[in-house]
Amino acid sequence: MSMHKTLIAFAELRPEMLLIDVSFDLGDSAAGERAYAAGHLPGAHYLHLERDLSGAKTGSNGRHPLPDRAAFAERMRALGLSKHTQVVAYDAQGGMYAARLWWMLRWIGHEAAAVLDGGPRGTLSAELPQALPGDFAMGPSLVPTLSADELQARLGNVRLVDARAPERFRGEVEPLDRQAGHIPGASNRLFKLNLQADGTFKPVEVLRAEFEDLLAPFAPEQVVHQCGSGVTACHNLLAMEYAQLPGSALYAGSWSEWSSDPVRPVAKG
Repeated sequence: MSMHKTLIAFAELRPEMLLIDVSFDLGDSAAGERAYAAGHLPGAHYLHLERDLSGAKTGSNGRHPLPDRAAFAERMRALGLSKHTQVVAYDAQGGMYAARLWWMLRWIGHEAAAVLDGGPRGTLSAELPQALPGDFAMGPSLVPTLSADELQARLGNVRLVDARAPERFRGEVEPLDRQAGHIPGASNRLFKLNLQADGTFKPVEVLRAEFEDLLAPFAPEQVVHQCGSGVTACHNLLAMEYAQLPGSALYAGSWSEWSSDPVRPVAKG
């Protein structure tokens, strides 16, 4: 069986794959679980953005800080993750949360991870699957990350891409974080621009052309992605990986961490 490392089509799903539903709603943190209980892809498990894909908040480390790597690896192992397991993440929100899980699996050293292109469809089930623990052993991270201090030291020498909505990027509104605005020097690419009208990702050649225009003259390895809390930035990372532009880094703390420190510079407009 071939390994899927970015996207997978619904028709390519197989019973031996580990399906994970990560549907979520920032305005109602229980909505995803309710939707999962009502009906999910047969055999799929559920992971919660705030309980499973995030760590403890301190008030200064952002709204969705990364969890402990070893603890997350153990959580995935308990769901059945082994070295060669193909994991498929999906949500009903265009992949914005599934991409976070995809990136986190690479973060713990697991390459066989993909996002279900276009989200769930077909016959759904309310039956809860039994978890059979796997034997996954955490390896070196396959993805680069930067801290706030590291990013600040490199501003001007990287192409920083902000995945938030344009009005939030410009600082016109800020419904979630302490300050409005963006990190100085950042470019804006709303993550939804990666999708077609039917909710599937744009073709490889289209994404590649769009990102090359946005990033020039920087190479993918000189690109850092961020958003509000390190979630939708992973959607842009996934799109670049799918477009064969690998190597970009994630600033996981993103705007929610950056804006919590009054000393850090802020730009608007």
